[in-house]
Amino acid sequence: MLKRPTLLWLLIPYALFLATLPLTDRIHPTILGLPFLFAWLLLATLLTPAAVYLAWRGDRKRGRV
Repeated sequence: MLKRPTLLWLLIPYALFLATLPLTDRIHPTILGLPFLFAWLLLATLLTPAAVYLAWRGDRKRGRV
């Protein structure tokens, strides 16, 4: 059993950056004029602080921080 299940939030950036990279290796289509891969990595970069915050908040609620 997991002792700190809220740390699973940190797997989201990992999955967005590495696990899906081969699936998003496309130039077309473009999103807001950006190649799809660049837009995907930008989205992953913007979602990483949210995942870290959720992991921190979960640990804080359990009295770990």
